[in-house]
Amino acid sequence: MMMLDVSRPVAAIFDRPLSDALLRSVERFYYAEARLLDAEDYAGWLGMIDPDIRYWMPGMETRRRDDRRGTFAYGEMAYFDDDYRLLQIRVARYDEPSAWADNPATRHAHLISNIEAFETGDETLVAGFSAFTNVRNRNLKDQDVIHGRREDILRRHPDGTLKLALRRVLIVQDVLLSKNLNTFF
Repeated sequence: MMMLDVSRPVAAIFDRPLSDALLRSVERFYYAEARLLDAEDYAGWLGMIDPDIRYWMPGMETRRRDDRRGTFAYGEMAYFDDDYRLLQIRVARYDEPSAWADNPATRHAHLISNIEAFETGDETLVAGFSAFTNVRNRNLKDQDVIHGRREDILRRHPDGTLKLALRRVLIVQDVLLSKNLNTFF
């Protein structure tokens, strides 16, 4: 099994795109995931997650092009750096009476595009790339729009299902003006 490391790029260059049939499976995975998240079916979403998941969303920094650190670095600020247990805790929180930030419920729209998928050299793992827009609306006036891209590793199981094993969420905003981040990307 390939060791997954969120601090390293999923890949620099891919020259082995998936077959059209497997690419279609990846697209279906992403669209089903968006539908579950929009419906706040977080238990269903957790069913699409590999128990060895690493879910990381670094804070972005504006740096000069010649700064070798780039716009983010592992070990610096992160909005999320979750494993499966932490994702379960975040999901369980929605059912707690004290989750007042989610009552009334937030309305979500996850728009997924620019889907690409490639072989990784390990037949059980697929590299997936996508762009997203996450629109969240609460109450009368609270609306957030977050744009970004995702670099994923999906694990192929013997029964043909795909499970999310690694996700790196790279947003375009340096500063999030959202009052909270009670969402998944």
